[in-house]
Amino acid sequence: MRVDNRLADGAPMRPLSCERCAAQVLVRKSSWQQTSVQWDGRAMAVCAEREAAGEAFEGCGSLRETIREAALRGAIELVDGGGAAR
Repeated sequence: MRVDNRLADGAPMRPLSCERCAAQVLVRKSSWQQTSVQWDGRAMAVCAEREAAGEAFEGCGSLRETIREAALRGAIELVDGGGAAR
């Protein structure tokens, strides 16, 4: 996966693997309310929730929880500096 460092504030996207299916995506957590996720073909192919939802896919709850836990542990940074988790 190629890490995208083009964001204006300098905080890059970081690779993160879903704890449920191991799909690896690039993630950037700007704040507790805003998360950017970049999927590649391999991640889309292995995501269990994406496969189950088909064209109705609106996001992966397992990946969302993995991202939240990673932010709480400090494994991925919050660009806005943190604050209480919501």
